[in-house]
Parts: sequence; C-alpha cells; structure tokens
Amino acid sequence: MGHADTLLAMGGAFLAAALLARLGRRIGLPTIPLFMLAGILLGPHTPGIILVEDPHELEMLTALGLVLLLFYLGLEFHLDDLRRGGKQLFAAGGGYLLLNVGAGLGFGFALGWGTREAVVLAGVVGISSSAIVTKVLIDTGRIGRPETRLILGVTVVEDIFLALYLAALQPVLSGAQGTAEFLLQGAKAFGFLMLLAIAARYGTRLIGRLIAVKDDELLVVSFLGLAVLVAGVSESLGVADAIGAFMVGLILSGTSSGPRIRELVHPLRDAFAAIFFFGFGLSIDPGDVTSVAWLVVGAVALTIVMNIAAGLLAARLHSYGPGPAADIATTLLARGEFALILGAMAAGANLDRRLAPFIAGYVLVLAVLGPVSAGRSHLLARVLGIRLMAGLFRTEPPSSRPDDERPRDSERPEGSREPDEAHDSEPDETHGKEESERYAGR
Repeated sequence: MGHADTLLAMGGAFLAAALLARLGRRIGLPTIPLFMLAGILLGPHTPGIILVEDPHELEMLTALGLVLLLFYLGLEFHLDDLRRGGKQLFAAGGGYLLLNVGAGLGFGFALGWGTREAVVLAGVVGISSSAIVTKVLIDTGRIGRPETRLILGVTVVEDIFLALYLAALQPVLSGAQGTAEFLLQGAKAFGFLMLLAIAARYGTRLIGRLIAVKDDELLVVSFLGLAVLVAGVSESLGVADAIGAFMVGLILSGTSSGPRIRELVHPLRDAFAAIFFFGFGLSIDPGDVTSVAWLVVGAVALTIVMNIAAGLLAARLHSYGPGPAADIATTLLARGEFALILGAMAAGANLDRRLAPFIAGYVLVLAVLGPVSAGRSHLLARVLGIRLMAGLFRTEPPSSRPDDERPRDSERPEGSREPDEAHDSEPDETHGKEESERYAGR
C-alpha cells in the first residue's frame, strides 16, 4: 500500500466515522457503536464502497487508540473516590461485578466455546462503558442526583477490577501450555502490575516533578511518550500493553499535572479511539454477526436481568427506592470501549472465530439500548415500585425521587403543604459536573 493510499484510507476513516456519528447524534445515539458500524459498512466484508481492503493497514493507529483509551481509563481512577464511598460503595460495586462477571462467565461456559473464550466473555459482559455512562448522566440531567455518586463509584470499582482482570487474562490469551507456563505468565503480569502499583503509591511525587512543565505542548509530548513507552515495555515483557498504559494513567492521575493531562488528552483520545473502533469494525463480517444473532439476544437479555438485580441491590444498600434503582440499572447497562478492547486483544489469540462478531453485535445492541432505556427509566421504576417488591426497599430520600414518583396533590394527606420551592427545585448540577468531569466520555 503506497503512502498516498494510506493517507486516503486514514482520512476516509476519520471522515466516515465522523459523518455517521453526526447523523446518529441527531437521534441521541452514542458515538462508539456508530464508529464501529462505519468500519463494518466500509470494510472488505460488506458489499459496496470498500474504504480499507486490509484492516492491518490501520494496525498502528488502532494500537495507539487502544493505548490512549486505557491510559485515559487510568487517569479516571482516584483512590479518594473509594475512601469517600466506604464499605457501601465497595459492596455495591462488588455486587455489580459479581452478578455481571459471574453471568458472563457462566454464559461463556454454556456456549461451549472453551475456557479461554468464557474468561474473555466474563469481562465483556461484566464491565459497563464509563464513556457512555457519563454521557447518559449528563444528557438526562441526572448529574446532581444522589444515586449518581453511586453510579460513578461503581465505575471506579470496575477500574480496580480492570487492572487485576487484565493481569489475570494475560496467561489465558497467551495460550500458556501446562501449569508451570501458566503460572509463570501470570506471575510476570501480576509482578509488573505490582511494580507499577508501587510506583503509583510511592513514586507519584517524584514522577510528578519530572513530568511537570508549564508548556502544554511539552506536557502532551511527555505523557504521550511515557504512556506509549511503558505500553511497549509491557508488550516486550510478554504482558499486555493495556496494563502498562492503564497504570501510567493511574500514576499520572495522582500528580499535580493530572487535571491538565486529562484535559489535554481528550482530543487525542477521541481521535485515535475513533480509529480504534472503526478498525475493529473493519475486521467484522456482517454475515458472522447474523450467525450469532440469537446468542447476542440471549446475552443482552441476561445483562438486562443482572443489571436490574444489581440496581435493586445497590438501592437496598443505600436506602434508595425504585426510581434510583431503575436509574442505576439502566445507566450502567451500556457496554462499549472495554468490550471492544477485549475483542481486539482476543483477535490475535487464536480463539473461537465467533467471539469477535458476537462482541460486535453485543456492543452494538447495548450501546444503543443503554442510553435509550436510561431515558425511559421511569417505566422500569413503575414496575419495580409495585407492592410485591415494596419489601426490597427502604425509605428513599425525597430529593432522589423522579418527578413522576412524587405524590400528586390529590394523594397528599390533608393539611400537608407543598414542599418548599427551594428544596423541590432541580438538583444543582455544578457540583456533580465537577465531580464527574474526569469520567466524561465525549
């Protein structure tokens, strides 16, 4: 492929992804499934216009997109969020992961594709899309609600699980033969993870001084070089480059330059992540997706049930009612960037060929269904609010009720007064936006 052809493919990929995403935005769809859909439609497996004949032509760009995605996920993580949340946050986040990861693992074994495939599916089904979650919270005006802090806290617990899961996944994807090789690969991955964790715990101040610079241009070059370098070191050691990129983000998030880095990395992350999702779509044959359509439907149904159960559990732990329970369940429903990252990592591991199209179909459905259902969570709240389920809930704070759950005038006891306007107004979104700014997607 010549130099001119490469530029044409790159430019066409960016513009095609942007055009389809702009059309989707008009009806409220998130960008992640649309970028992937653009790759499917313009790839070599779909009749019509073929923009890129060979997905490997964009391999370096998609690899950089993967590194920047994981780097940004690391930047989002803050130990302070866990300290403030306490045991209830761990219980809610742990319960969410236990239900969804466990369901994904069980579903993977039920398919009979193999143990390695089941372990990958556990992560695909188990972890929500933080980018879509935050976009949904902003678009629905729920940033200031009490349950939003819990939702964002669950994504933080997912980040902790993400680091451990990637380390555990390394020997699985590497195809280690025998117990000794499996343990060796696992020890290398966890050892490298622990080394970076020690650097995050004790070396943040030193690293912060080394990377601190007033000039934005030099700061961008510095953190980008560090993220790519450590990802490369990870890969050369036989450890997933995703682990290195994630941990560099975690380390830099605790430095004085962390807030600036989060702002500066946004355009880079968005541009190269678009190519990553587009590149993943290029590798998908629509015919393969239709061949696993019923399996996708089953996985989506299972995920919906597990999210409702997790929403009920979280609401119970925090004394919320059916309204917040429905908000939690629907907001965390979307799957996106991490599922596709796992799909890309598994693509080169000689796993079952049905895995990639299954992940593509699963993400396409839930990345659209999640935001749509979140915008109509009041319908689920009504179902959860029936008398048969009343015993699951404790009394919820009045401020956390959706408007349609507050008693009408005709339902108020005689002599009761309309709540004070100052206390019944819309929640203050300023504080919520500041708190969740580091989680912002697009």
